[in-house]
Amino acid sequence: MKKNSSLFAGFLTIALLFSNILAQSTAQTKPRPSNEGAAPSKTKKVITADVIEQDIAEALAVIEKNYVGGAKLDYNQVFKSSIETMLHTLDPHSSYFDAKEYEDFRNEQSSQYFGIGATIGDMRDNSNKVIATYIKATFDGAPAHQAGLRYGDKIIEVNGVSMLGKTFSEVRNSLRGPRGTHAKIIVERYETGKRETVEIIRDAVSQPSIAEAYMIRPTVGYIAMNGGFNSTTFNEFRAAMRELNDAGMQQVVIDLRGNGGGLVMQALNIANIFLTSGQTIMSQKGRLNGTTETYRANNPRPDETPIVVLVSRNSASASEILAGALQDHDRALIVGENTFGKGLVQFPFQVDHGSMLLLTIAKYATPSGRLIQRDYSDGDLYTYLTKGGSFRDEIQNPAPKGTETKTDSGRTVYGGGGINPDVVVKPQTITNERARIQQKLIDPIFAFVLDLAYGKVAGFDSYKISRPITFEYDIKATDYQITEDLYRTFKKFALDKYKVSSSHIDKEREYVERILRAELVTASYGSTTSFQVFNEYDTQLLRAIELLPQAKQLALEGAKANAKKASGGLDR
Repeated sequence: MKKNSSLFAGFLTIALLFSNILAQSTAQTKPRPSNEGAAPSKTKKVITADVIEQDIAEALAVIEKNYVGGAKLDYNQVFKSSIETMLHTLDPHSSYFDAKEYEDFRNEQSSQYFGIGATIGDMRDNSNKVIATYIKATFDGAPAHQAGLRYGDKIIEVNGVSMLGKTFSEVRNSLRGPRGTHAKIIVERYETGKRETVEIIRDAVSQPSIAEAYMIRPTVGYIAMNGGFNSTTFNEFRAAMRELNDAGMQQVVIDLRGNGGGLVMQALNIANIFLTSGQTIMSQKGRLNGTTETYRANNPRPDETPIVVLVSRNSASASEILAGALQDHDRALIVGENTFGKGLVQFPFQVDHGSMLLLTIAKYATPSGRLIQRDYSDGDLYTYLTKGGSFRDEIQNPAPKGTETKTDSGRTVYGGGGINPDVVVKPQTITNERARIQQKLIDPIFAFVLDLAYGKVAGFDSYKISRPITFEYDIKATDYQITEDLYRTFKKFALDKYKVSSSHIDKEREYVERILRAELVTASYGSTTSFQVFNEYDTQLLRAIELLPQAKQLALEGAKANAKKASGGLDR
């Protein structure tokens, strides 16, 4: 056991914290009435540090001596899974991070990682075998951009190790590394076929929580908040609003789809932009000192831009705080799917050996008093994460089950199951058969665009991209249009080199045109800007834009109700 003493000590520290929680909970429970005449109960074993250490040590000793794979046992994984299972008896969101995971967590919260700063993508042959991985785009100011890496550069080696045939994740992990370390990369330039050695010093690479903010229509701003709520989110949002206002924005769509949350204070600060001083943003209730509190807006001159907030089943936590606050005060129209339903607040407790315990310390409620957290009483983590999250029924919007409350203007809303949208708009889906066809088209499209971008397709010189990426660009309808001639040329290319049937391509013509244009935009303006192409095909987003007049009317009704309550001395 000596070789695993540090791991054991870390496990014991967390086990003791857990036992203290149970002990305090037991102490707060009222004793049951005595039952005279009943058989005397057996004395319960008192949970102490010595007992926990003894039981765990004994269990490990038995495993080491008798388990069929005991000699090759991964003790870090054994302890980690034990801690996680222990925590999940409390709730689904308390969790444990080992030293490496904790480091990744901190980088995520700071909106950055360490590497070269490039988007990569692999190419496969007809048998779906990886041929190589290529640079698709670099980020503004990142080491890869400064080193001159470009769209289509094939990654041959990283620090003497061949990358040919390796999976995407293997290549990505080789490119990432601690800040200040060297990455010696051999690339093959697509234009010339020549190999070059590029020396890069890894550095911090920004991962903005707001991927894109631009004028999606002449008076409509769009802010894509899909990257979580991190330490820079509020400042990013405020800067985006300023830029859009300068560009003539009169109404805005805030996209929270897939945003799993993060730092709660960032969500509160954003809500404060749109709510009037005194209006409640969120309340939370916990056991520890300072965890029971009501947070109110303190903005005497809130922004009055009409808002539609887009949400999905994977919008959670801080996303739900923001959406719930704006919905309860009728400040925004919520559009999309029912959100995930995570209404628990976690706090990081650093423990021994660089690990961290993320423990639930409070529950939060929206201004109207709604509890957002979904039911977890059966303790089934798999069902909670899948049927409540990624595998949730797509056909029917779940009926509200929680307590009924009212918004400022008197609209009915419900708790106990996330945020119910004001207007349900399901995402567009395709059949498995269509998904398989589209998957087969990805590599032919990438290979064709490589030729197109480097002027190797006769008659299409106007599509050649002979310059580095131009960042911070909003695409126009005339940029890289997919003409009939270009579409036919691609069809012939895909048939000749990838044996893709002409009928399959025609059935997926919209998909082909979308991906062809997105690839060209990626090569010319970067991977972030390419999402502007996809947005023009996004049925939920297009519906959200149509609903902006309804959002404007809702905000007016909410403002009237709020003014009436304020004049009567009422507030929430």
